[in-house]
Amino acid sequence: MTRVRGMFPWVALAACAWLGAARADEAAAPVAVADSDADRGIPRPKGPASMSPAEIDGAIDRGRRFLVGIQNADGSFGSAERTKDLNIIAGVGSHLGFRAATTAMCVQALIEEDDASPEVTAAIDKGEAWLEENLPLVRRDNPMLIYNVWAHGYGIQALVAMHGRRPDDGPRRERIATLIRGQFEKLEKYESAEGGWGYYDFKHGTQRPASSSTSFVNAMVLVAFADARAIGLPPPEKVTRRAVEATRLQQLPDFSYLYGSYLRNQPRRGINRPAGSLGRSQACNLAMHLWGDETITPQVFEDWLDRLVTRNGWLDLGRKRPVPHESFFQVAGYFYYFGHYYAARVIEELPAERRPFYQDHLARIIVDVQDADGSWWDYPLYDYHQQYGTAYAIMTLHRCRRPLP
Repeated sequence: MTRVRGMFPWVALAACAWLGAARADEAAAPVAVADSDADRGIPRPKGPASMSPAEIDGAIDRGRRFLVGIQNADGSFGSAERTKDLNIIAGVGSHLGFRAATTAMCVQALIEEDDASPEVTAAIDKGEAWLEENLPLVRRDNPMLIYNVWAHGYGIQALVAMHGRRPDDGPRRERIATLIRGQFEKLEKYESAEGGWGYYDFKHGTQRPASSSTSFVNAMVLVAFADARAIGLPPPEKVTRRAVEATRLQQLPDFSYLYGSYLRNQPRRGINRPAGSLGRSQACNLAMHLWGDETITPQVFEDWLDRLVTRNGWLDLGRKRPVPHESFFQVAGYFYYFGHYYAARVIEELPAERRPFYQDHLARIIVDVQDADGSWWDYPLYDYHQQYGTAYAIMTLHRCRRPLP
């Protein structure tokens, strides 16, 4: 079995080597015989999903209790333990980045679903303290590995959530604002020479990474940038503009997105077709919309939500598989919760009357795959996967609640 080197399976972080950077024939995954979106039109959900507020609340509560129970003593979430044969290339610095990104996501999820219990409040406080101390320490582990970009992006999102938690505490807010600006500086430093961000630099040795721009990494950062802008902290204009343009160049006419710019000469490869893009298009369309792309209309959002609901099996077939990109359309397990989280954020951009239909469908999907211990996970990644998977799922379900009458 081919040993996959360098994969960071968080949010669809697949190995560039596996997808074509090393050799053209390595993606030996099953090949789908047809792309039904192109052949038969976009499939539409046939009816409303059966979903009750009590089911959503119960799933969130179980997930929240799981996170509180698995938090590390120092306030962080996740560790480099529970290894397996297919491990990533990761040094101490990479694991600090992994832990920081995981902790940021868990803190954000707990803040969004804070039930004001002493246990949850204490978990949030400990997680915030860890982030304040450790986020400024995260950086590139070595010239080839740029996993830290995930910590900077999700760090900004968590800091934005923290900023809104105690609105009357001015000094705390200014301290958090300073931390957000520090993450802007890190993302400017680690920006790809072509704009946007990648997570590997196989031409390592340059001060500015020569990594390929990766569509979904760009989207993750751009959404975080928009969150920061919303609280009065705009990101660097030039870096943002270059990331938007790098993502636009990876946008296909059907609003699928290339996995990365290095696949620009293979636009109809399985990973780049609609089924292969299910876990990316939600995030990329959202990011482009938030930064002014007028081609991302409500209809585009609904088209891709319909695809996600009706073709969800393409993502689910890869869920929990230990080998990346072995499923149909080269889908990997770690596309799963990433894609659904950004789908929930897309729903927030729809007209109010269009949201409930998709909120119920998305909630049904997420509730049905929760594990007995209250966690959600999609790929075995050391001891980070249950934590980040649960955080994604909680944040997804949080956005699937309908407004109270």
